[in-house]
Amino acid sequence: MIGQQSKPLPSSDVLRRLDSHLPFALPDITDEEIQAVTAVLRSGWITTGPETKAFEQEFARYLGVSHAVAVNSCTAALHLALEALGVTEGDEVLTSTITFTATAEVAEYLGARSRFVDVERDTLNLSPDRVRDTIEREYTRRDREWRHRETGGRLRAIVPVHYGGHPCDMEALLAIAAEYELKVVDDAAHALPASIGGRRIGAMGCPTSFSFYATKTLTTAEGGMFCTDDERLADRVRLMSLHGINRDAWKRYAADGSWFYEVVEAGYKYNLTDMAAALGRVQLRRVEVMWQRRREIAARYDREFGSVPEVEVPSVRSDVDHARHLYPLRLHLEQLRIDRARFIEELRKRQIGSSVHFGPLHRQPFYARRYEYASDGFPVAEAEYPRLVSLPIYSRMEDADAESVIGAVVGIVQEFRA
Repeated sequence: MIGQQSKPLPSSDVLRRLDSHLPFALPDITDEEIQAVTAVLRSGWITTGPETKAFEQEFARYLGVSHAVAVNSCTAALHLALEALGVTEGDEVLTSTITFTATAEVAEYLGARSRFVDVERDTLNLSPDRVRDTIEREYTRRDREWRHRETGGRLRAIVPVHYGGHPCDMEALLAIAAEYELKVVDDAAHALPASIGGRRIGAMGCPTSFSFYATKTLTTAEGGMFCTDDERLADRVRLMSLHGINRDAWKRYAADGSWFYEVVEAGYKYNLTDMAAALGRVQLRRVEVMWQRRREIAARYDREFGSVPEVEVPSVRSDVDHARHLYPLRLHLEQLRIDRARFIEELRKRQIGSSVHFGPLHRQPFYARRYEYASDGFPVAEAEYPRLVSLPIYSRMEDADAESVIGAVVGIVQEFRA
């Protein structure tokens, strides 16, 4: 049953007795996950097989979608989604500049281009207003398609990113996509189990890609899932995820399988193993409990940091359930005598792990060199990026761990207040 609680492995408090540093993130693995993976190892079938198929079915039911295809990363799921929708060389895709490189690089795999768009200040999500402005300013309608005024590239899709687990304004983005006859491929790497108005991300009517990386609420160590209600898209993704070999190729070594198969496309090696799927199935049963713990930690941070004027807590809009994958605190640098890098160093000195999510993609050397983006085209991202510090937030954190983080942040603010 979803929400089941299990006996955890040694807590972060135990780990800190061995090493006093509080990690930025730790996976929440219990004996049940270990037993499930061990059972697969003992079964003799360790690659894609019955566990993977069961994981797909259970995940689809959890979201309320018709099809789920397990793959070895969210990157793979995004790549396969764009390929299935026909994105190809010379095409262009709009996405956020505040995201991990995987969101954008998958278009490059296909010979297409990701064009970056600025974000909303409160959520740091892709701004629908900026998306519309970008289309109207940079593209023109010709030959029944939207083409870039300079490159001639055909605009094909919008890729929203639910930053930190806060849902995007999907209603607005889907409406823009419909108006301009574009596809939407949802990057939900941060967004399990987020929802809008009670409707889960992943069940919003567009193909969606999830991540099960080690830092996520649900982890398979590495892994991802493509979800859709479109049977044609699901079939294409299944085909291309395993070398373009025809359906049920994984069964060819089973007792009732056939040695015969056909390669019908030049596909990829993106399948998920049964070991990873067994881990994922147990994690899925516990995902609500793990999410609730993240929410408790976020609420505690909000209470404590909300009264500290030198920092700003993450915004959460009233109509959403936030996945709480990240807790991105924003520094009011004008009220401090140190910058973000020094703040992170002071956290490290106090034995607290942290990170930054994310360096804007228009600043990253590959994209800056390739496309020569001007920083003044992204005023919100440029203003907010230097202020961002991601604090530890994960379900294995004890109350004492959260208090350690709070004490460290407050202590740094008091020491370096302007």
